Amino acid sequence: MDRWQGIQHVVVVGLGMTGLSVVNYLSKYHPEVTVKVIDTRETPPGIDRLDDHIPLHHGSWNLEWLLSADLVVTNPGIALATHEIQQVLQAGIPVVGDIELFAWHVNKPVIAITGSNGKSTVTDLTGVMANASGIKTAIGGNIGVAALDLLEQDAELYVLELSSFQLETTSSLELVAAAFLNLSEDHMDRYNSSLQAYRVAKLRIFDHAKIAVVNADDPQTFPESSIADVLSFGLDNPANYGEELKDGHMWLMAKGHPVVAISELSLVGRHNVANVLTVLALLDAAHIDYTPALETLKSYTGLTHRCQVVADNQGIKWVNDSKATNVASTLAALSGLQLKGKLYLLVGGVGKGADFSPLKPALAALPLQLCCFGRDGEQFMSLHPSAKSFESMEVIIKAIRPELKSGDMVLLSPACASFDQFNSFMHRGEVFASLAEQYA
Repeated sequence: MDRWQGIQHVVVVGLGMTGLSVVNYLSKYHPEVTVKVIDTRETPPGIDRLDDHIPLHHGSWNLEWLLSADLVVTNPGIALATHEIQQVLQAGIPVVGDIELFAWHVNKPVIAITGSNGKSTVTDLTGVMANASGIKTAIGGNIGVAALDLLEQDAELYVLELSSFQLETTSSLELVAAAFLNLSEDHMDRYNSSLQAYRVAKLRIFDHAKIAVVNADDPQTFPESSIADVLSFGLDNPANYGEELKDGHMWLMAKGHPVVAISELSLVGRHNVANVLTVLALLDAAHIDYTPALETLKSYTGLTHRCQVVADNQGIKWVNDSKATNVASTLAALSGLQLKGKLYLLVGGVGKGADFSPLKPALAALPLQLCCFGRDGEQFMSLHPSAKSFESMEVIIKAIRPELKSGDMVLLSPACASFDQFNSFMHRGEVFASLAEQYA
């Protein structure tokens, strides 16, 4: 089936990393189509890297361009409910995302991961272990490299992190295995406070998956319709993918077989035990013998900006968890903590309409100084009696530095997006790491 038959005019909505990857892909693989780009921002990111011959309309919508297209490829950050996109759909013009274009092109096996939390770690570790097992693997999607750019790599396997936003515009991605890690409140501003709408978007990952990997401890991750096979992971799930006590040590188990002792892992925290179990399930589902990669698994320390120790000086640990952009992710970070002294927890940013009250009982159990900053920082002030409000992260660090003692931990785990004061969560984490280095 030639999905490009009859497509002559393509409009790409949204520039940035994803939009540029779409333009570059079309230029290389479909030079016969004309391409135009719309970005409603006055100064779109990546504008300096767009070829001069590609027409660009920026600063507003261009409905004439949209309604004269044969195909619209939209950035995942733009909701399908947007009025202009709805007009395109009502005109019968197909609207897809970059992942759908990837699905039309790819001819090698693909593994994909979604979930509210942990998906970046699972995606990266799955790819790292597959590579260490001798399979040339390309890793990307919602993490690192745009999916269409991965096609330039000489890969035998693709491992993709997929957000709910990306899945909304994806309908034909065939997967050897797909994982839905967990579901918790996030992006409620996008989904009109409907957790079910958010879940439905995530469940699209299973539409064309041969094997579904689900969370035994979270029934909302289970597909609603039956597919070929379902594997489950969970901390109390040794018959499938779980943990079990053997000879005085807790082991990770894969279908009843011990794989590695948890004490041998470099990753810390209960949430990372679940992440590793998911990776084992995905690799088994893809028929990859990961035995050669077990030493790689043991030494894997995780991703930058995810519970990453960026400084450890005079007994004071500085931990960058800037990737924690929602409540559940911050809760996961707190559940894995081992504290000798006081915790200085930095929270705040763009709350995305979230309810932060689930943090309250976890905070109550900790020796804590809660440091609130950013646009929605005030929403955290009622969660703990120690809460103080600050203008910025730098002001926090300067204020708390004289109080820090050996055994204390300074943890950036904001439970919010970063776009009020930073370019991205990566930028936020880099600033924190720089401050930690300066004041440690």
